Amino acid sequence: MADELELLRGADPAPPDGPHFGDGPLDHNAERRLEQLLRDPGNGLPLRPEGRPGLLPGHPWQRRRLLPGRLRDRLLPGPGRFRLAWGLVATAVVAALTLSLVLSGPSTPPAVAAPRPLVVETGSTPVSLHRMAERASAVAEADGAPRLLKGTHVQSWSLGMSDDKPPITLPEERIVRWRADDSHTELVVATDPRHPGRPVLSDEGGEPHLVDDGHVLIDQTYPPSWSDAPPKSPPPRDPARLRAYLMEAQYTDTPLTTPELLDAMATLLDNWTLGARESAALARLLAGAEGLRPVGRVTDRLGRRGQAYVNDTGGVRRMLIMDPATGAVLGLESTLKDPDPEYGVERGAVMSYSAWMR
Repeated sequence: MADELELLRGADPAPPDGPHFGDGPLDHNAERRLEQLLRDPGNGLPLRPEGRPGLLPGHPWQRRRLLPGRLRDRLLPGPGRFRLAWGLVATAVVAALTLSLVLSGPSTPPAVAAPRPLVVETGSTPVSLHRMAERASAVAEADGAPRLLKGTHVQSWSLGMSDDKPPITLPEERIVRWRADDSHTELVVATDPRHPGRPVLSDEGGEPHLVDDGHVLIDQTYPPSWSDAPPKSPPPRDPARLRAYLMEAQYTDTPLTTPELLDAMATLLDNWTLGARESAALARLLAGAEGLRPVGRVTDRLGRRGQAYVNDTGGVRRMLIMDPATGAVLGLESTLKDPDPEYGVERGAVMSYSAWMR
């Protein structure tokens, strides 16, 4: 079902080439008073709210970093940070449209809504992880199989939360490429491929605001560096050695639970683009994980068909998406199984989603 913002866009009550309101544009004084009203903390739509943001207490992701690489610490809430409310106020359409105009101007559409959880196709046949591992192994033995590359290309959605404001979702795309001299480049842009060309929310500079699709957040080249410790060192091609590698990457010497294994896998894919042999080792490792069950076919947020595998632990549902032809990991989604009214998070809210590309 289409989200509320899509329904509003379809109705188009305030076209980009029309006046601010149906009875004509606001004059200078009215514009000034309207801006003051929107900045007043008492009206429910503050642009500069106060209050200390924080993650949901007691949930597993409070202790883990959800976002790829250097963005994790920058985007997760911290002292003095806050998150702007997203979404549509159904009983105050004019107010919502006005907020969109203040943030992005009258000629641009409003920000996109949070993604809905991926849905398994009705009647699709689940494929076991053991079968998926067999397919990955067959691909690894074929001529011209993909090779391991240092760096990553990932599209991510992350939920930012505050003690006193509704949550918002930040969509970003990150590309990291390493050179022969061990230097590397990092490019991060604010974009949502579900809604190409539309403005998206960003917290660049610590203050959430609308930016143009493709707005560059980071474009930097880093000097040569090298490390022989996971996840910077190349991942092994043997499942047992890969398990030990991922444990070291998670700074633990105890066996990883299935949620911890999936988190470690995400860390690996945020640093490396796996070759066919590494993907086969990872698929065999995942096939032995407890509580990771096949559920059927899904289409991910980049339009790719995949097989889904679900783990329910500690109030969080994690969905792993794998390429049905090659056994490579395509994505990982974490959703909330139960609502948390204190933070305004509903059941099924997407806490984080990563879609890895080659």
